[in-house]
Amino acid sequence: MTAQINLYERLADELGALIASRVFAPGDRLPSIRHLSQQKRLSISTVMQALRLLEDRGLIDARPQAGFYVRHRARNLAGVHESHCTTQPTYVGINNLLMRVLRANKTPGALQLGLSWPPDELLPVKRMQQIMASVARRSPQLLTQDGCFDTNEPNFVRQVIRRAVDWGRIDPQEIVATNSCTEAMSLGLRAVAKPGDTVAIESPTYFVLLQLIESLGMKALEIPTDPKTGLSIDALELAMREGLVQACLLVPNANNPLGSIMPEESKKRLAGLLTQYGIPLVEDDVYGDLCFTTERPWPVKAYDTSGHVLLCSSFSKIISPTVRAGYIVAGRYTQQVAFLKNVSSGGTSVFIQAVLADYIGSSSYDKQVRRSRRIMVQRIARMSDAVSEFFPAECSVSAPQGGFVLWIQLPEEADALALHEQAIAHRIAFMPGPLFSASGKFGNYIRINCGNAWNAEVENAVRTLGTLVNRSLDLAPARPPQAVLMRAS
Repeated sequence: MTAQINLYERLADELGALIASRVFAPGDRLPSIRHLSQQKRLSISTVMQALRLLEDRGLIDARPQAGFYVRHRARNLAGVHESHCTTQPTYVGINNLLMRVLRANKTPGALQLGLSWPPDELLPVKRMQQIMASVARRSPQLLTQDGCFDTNEPNFVRQVIRRAVDWGRIDPQEIVATNSCTEAMSLGLRAVAKPGDTVAIESPTYFVLLQLIESLGMKALEIPTDPKTGLSIDALELAMREGLVQACLLVPNANNPLGSIMPEESKKRLAGLLTQYGIPLVEDDVYGDLCFTTERPWPVKAYDTSGHVLLCSSFSKIISPTVRAGYIVAGRYTQQVAFLKNVSSGGTSVFIQAVLADYIGSSSYDKQVRRSRRIMVQRIARMSDAVSEFFPAECSVSAPQGGFVLWIQLPEEADALALHEQAIAHRIAFMPGPLFSASGKFGNYIRINCGNAWNAEVENAVRTLGTLVNRSLDLAPARPPQAVLMRAS
């Protein structure tokens, strides 16, 4: 037994030394278990013990279906602080600021680290061209069909149902095809709440969700959200018990910008609370297929027994952001959602639905999902390593469990909006933290898209951002602490 322990400890020490000397740098993949076993003439169980020991030492991370990677030096964001929860609903007013930021991000020549869009080289463009041509030849009537009312394409509905088989059964009558996930959420929110109502949201949350709430004249109640486990169910239950909430708008799988995934037990509990209090949830699951867990995490809809969950999604993050077709599984609100869809935008293109159905019904889609996950894991790791190298040591970063964005906490005295102006002058675009809060929190946070292939331009941009942060800290006067939800430990 002692010899066995010595063997795996010896291997762990050897690999640890290689990591310390940066032969294996942060973000690098270690040789496979089988390769190490053959190379070192050790059993697979001995190699596994050595790798577990390196995990315990905080030197490597295991990534599902990808292997073992050297851990980044950057500190991860700390857990949620319940005491920093916003206790009062507030009207949202981010649209003007968001529009200014988005216009600035379109500065000619700016490197786009802002919007969370998949990179062009990962999209199945040629395959989609082939399918479009095939569907047009096979079903030319789809190009002339009236698209004004009840335009669910049968095969599209069938494929949505098929992809949900692992977690439950969807009634096809509850599915409404939409022009995007954003339209699905807008329809859902309009169906379940009215102007002046309060909507519970994660904090931070995706700025488009805040725009939807603002555009409908509703108020937002920010619920504290942990960087790993997502929204605090305890805090949400308290808000429900006190009658503060009329609806919820949440991203339980790969929250944007945190990349957190709500644990399954929390999803079950949330579904039970929705039933108990009769409160609807509009659930954004657009990143569900881009989660890095071994198995795709279930949506809250999987645990919904009363029809209070409206599941919204699309295929924009995997296939194409310009193929504008998504869906909503609207539960008990189906009739109202269908009415709102027809009077607001009419039908969704049956031709595009048929094209998507062909693709997502084939093995090509599953291969595309696996490829996208694998590459995004690598690119997030590379970006995280660069942030740890070029940004001040006091910075912390998220450890996303899905999606392809990184949420970065800068030192408290940093100003994300001022940093954005400076970065645009250097032709670098990102999203400043206040856009992810209804009440203006996260003034020292930024979100960066990690989807771009790593190259000298991206590396130089991250290095420049780090220099700008350091320079701003030297010039910044001390300011009182912000009421933020997450702080570095």
